[in-house]
Amino acid sequence: MLKDIFLFAGSAISYNHTFIYVFHFLLVVAIIVLLAQAATKSMQLVPHGVQNIFEAYLNGVLSIGKDAMGSYDLARKYLPLIATLGLIVFLSNIIGMVPGFESPTANLNLTLALTICVFVYYHYQGIKKNGFLGYMKHFAGPIKVMAPFMFVIEIVSHLSRIVSLSFRLFGNIKGDDLFLLVMLTLAPWFVPMVPYALLTFMAILQTFIFMVLSYVYLAGAVAVDEH
Repeated sequence: MLKDIFLFAGSAISYNHTFIYVFHFLLVVAIIVLLAQAATKSMQLVPHGVQNIFEAYLNGVLSIGKDAMGSYDLARKYLPLIATLGLIVFLSNIIGMVPGFESPTANLNLTLALTICVFVYYHYQGIKKNGFLGYMKHFAGPIKVMAPFMFVIEIVSHLSRIVSLSFRLFGNIKGDDLFLLVMLTLAPWFVPMVPYALLTFMAILQTFIFMVLSYVYLAGAVAVDEH
């Protein structure tokens, strides 16, 4: 059965499911490194092959960042972080569709780790740009009387971002993997068409959402004067 093929690699590696996810995550990282080396090995003015794909991807991320942050310079400044996160999330999403592999993003440990990286980084950038007191002021809001209440609400709001960003990605990819497993069990010889197209779309969509929200959080941290 196809479902047995999909689970074979994981069971052959280890019965420890955490180790299986770590193995596949390291595989994703290795693929990204190899692709990056292939894209930059012989850079040309007129790109082709892997370089062309990567340049198109980076231009797309810049476009997303410009729309989210309202500034091309800021979008380009944070491009390395967002583009790297995008590659990790997308490949981690899509690798679960390959027979014998499981999506690392179907594990909450990875999605939570990526979210915490974004959370810590955008607060760091906000403090670095506006100073600690200047950054804390935007948590209090514009009305002094309401400052204590607004401060608590803003703190809860920022902490909730960790939950929403990590659980959204984890829940969707976990659901996609379970959906694929059920389809492989019920109709193993008729699965590869529509479900694969749907899962590919969801992998791209979840990557897009993760990158957009990361850019939005950075925009809110480094451009507090505009709020």
